[in-house]
Amino acid sequence: MNKQKNVQQQVDTERKKEQVSVLEKIRRRTGLLVSIVGVALLIFILESLLGSGASIFGGSDLNYAGSINGKKIDRNEFLMKFENQLNNYRQRNQGRDVDESTKTQVIEGIWQQYIIDLVMKPQFNKIGIAVGDDELYESVVVNPAQSIIQNLTDPNTGKINEQFSRPDGSLDPLKWRQAVQNVTGENEMAVRSMEEQVKDSRYFEKFRALITKGLYVTKAEAKQNYQNQNQKRELSYIIKRFDSVSDTVVKVTDSDIQKYYKEHSYQYMNSEATRSAEYVVFNVLPSKEDLAEIENDAQRVASEFKGLSVRDDSSFMAQESENGSIMIQNFTKKSMIIRDSSVFTSAAGTVFGPYNEGAYFKIYKLQGINSMADSARIRHILVGINDAQQKPKRSLEQAKNEADSILVLLKAKKVSFDSLVVNYSDDGGSKTNGGDYGWFDENEGFVEQFKNAGLMGSKGNISVVETQFGYHIIEVLDVSKTRHNSYRVAQIFKLIGPSDETNQRVFATANQFAGENNTAELFDKAVVAQKLIPRMANNIKEGNYQVSGLDGAKELVKWAFNANKGDVTIFTMTDKHVVAKLSGIKNQGLLPLEEVKDDVTMKATQAKKAEMFTEEFKNKAGNDKSIEAIAGKLGLEVRKSSDLIAQQNTIEGVGPDNIMVGTAIGTKAGALSKITTGINGVFVLAVNSVEKNIEMKDYTNQMKDMERELNGRADSDSFYALKEMSDIEFHKSRID
Repeated sequence: MNKQKNVQQQVDTERKKEQVSVLEKIRRRTGLLVSIVGVALLIFILESLLGSGASIFGGSDLNYAGSINGKKIDRNEFLMKFENQLNNYRQRNQGRDVDESTKTQVIEGIWQQYIIDLVMKPQFNKIGIAVGDDELYESVVVNPAQSIIQNLTDPNTGKINEQFSRPDGSLDPLKWRQAVQNVTGENEMAVRSMEEQVKDSRYFEKFRALITKGLYVTKAEAKQNYQNQNQKRELSYIIKRFDSVSDTVVKVTDSDIQKYYKEHSYQYMNSEATRSAEYVVFNVLPSKEDLAEIENDAQRVASEFKGLSVRDDSSFMAQESENGSIMIQNFTKKSMIIRDSSVFTSAAGTVFGPYNEGAYFKIYKLQGINSMADSARIRHILVGINDAQQKPKRSLEQAKNEADSILVLLKAKKVSFDSLVVNYSDDGGSKTNGGDYGWFDENEGFVEQFKNAGLMGSKGNISVVETQFGYHIIEVLDVSKTRHNSYRVAQIFKLIGPSDETNQRVFATANQFAGENNTAELFDKAVVAQKLIPRMANNIKEGNYQVSGLDGAKELVKWAFNANKGDVTIFTMTDKHVVAKLSGIKNQGLLPLEEVKDDVTMKATQAKKAEMFTEEFKNKAGNDKSIEAIAGKLGLEVRKSSDLIAQQNTIEGVGPDNIMVGTAIGTKAGALSKITTGINGVFVLAVNSVEKNIEMKDYTNQMKDMERELNGRADSDSFYALKEMSDIEFHKSRID
């Protein structure tokens, strides 16, 4: 162990020397050290690129995130990388919380980098791939790689920061060289991080080139592929299916099962650890007392809502409605959501409800009734407050002043609407039509203020309307003669949920169940005795925090990968308490016989049947040369399958059976196959006809297409193959 540790320390030392030498060479090549204004800005830009810098070596048996080819990955080191990347994410997104999906992506990205370092890079060294100092200098400084350009680009504007750019916005190599040679401390680490990104990219580019240049397709392969896709066969077959004879007829011993398991162990290799859990749910539902209390509160809200003016409604709604929701909508007679038909004859200010509508008590207030045209046609000029990069262009006050000024000019007829649309409007989509949006009704997807200016306006009217996009100068070109009433309704939602007392009572029941039935045997008996409904969650994967039937099951999954089979525990979720039993463990690698015994027994039984059926074929019709004669002696039906091509996996009348398809493709026209065991039973087939070879004059395009497909898979297939050859174990549940 000490020898191995010393060797690893030497490797780390050499790696650091290499990093220093490359950066020093970059500095030497840039000439004199020239100070640069704006180093603080460089710090801000580069700090998001910093990794943890921790060594990937070390870690104890009890505290590791996984292992790759015998190298254990220290959990604390992984967590440090994880937290660094989450912090970088928060900095780039103004402190926004990191959601579960993003966390999962970060974890996967870090783990993939470990695989690259410990699986891919050793292969690069073995085959002699290298990235020299001069090459790296060229890609980092002289002609920066795309990853460098991206790192120096402001994500908000899509432009290279002005401290590193020419007047035309492109990267200025001189400024970039000056920045590189002046960085120190953490910023130097950031430059090295970018250097490593470029170096990794060059490794993979060379590896990809090495593989793809060795891939080619011959004319013979292209011709065969074309025929496999197009050449059709017709065959006759007989099959004695495994399900035609009861399993009880065949005697399978323990030694038969052991033998099949040993000879077919490759079928029972588990590529990823999984768990199975059985659980019962104790739902937290509102009691009668809870419902009465919520209804009383809704009655209070309805009473207070009646006495408020429309001006005060919004603040009251924000105070009383679920999640501070302010919901005010316009309805017609057809779309009205209030169940009381008197709403159509009631005065503005009338309050309806509260109504129990399932998840909520709802209170409605008729705020107003407006006469609205069935349809209208308008044109507009937009004085916007945002440009394409979402950077402030005008303040709201500035936009309002400009819009009011335009309105004065238009009403005084000192300028034409058409010219202002083309030269002034910020709505590029309507410029080609003179700002005209054509006819629309209230179902159109425009914002409400925009629609109402037309539907509630009069022909020829010009007004200024505010929306979230800015201020619109809207001219009503025409309105329909037909009109209808629009009913403006405000809504307050009161969630019908359980009280804390109810939640505590349900938890006490679930907790008592878990405490009294804390073994698998007791759990199973109690489920039956109490007539509970058990639910199953199979094939739970580590790090996947969604379980069938349960949302937000993160803690349950983490527990499943750290508990023993038969363990029982309780979990509290949003609206329920769950008592779970760990019912199954499938670790990575060869699954134990006891875990797959049912499948092994079934297949061993089929193997016995195959031996029995094969002997029957040989004894009764071993010398017959026609499919009809064999069928007659065995009492089987001759069936046919037409238009069979090589790329199918299904036989007409049988179903999926690659062995039958392969046998048919390998049998010549007019010939009879051997007695063969397929997926579904023992069969003999005869190929009645094979379509004549369909020739192409030129297979060049076919060859190119096949080579493109091979090259497109080169990266993923080689990466997957190396992973499959490696001993990789990852415990996601120990990270987040």
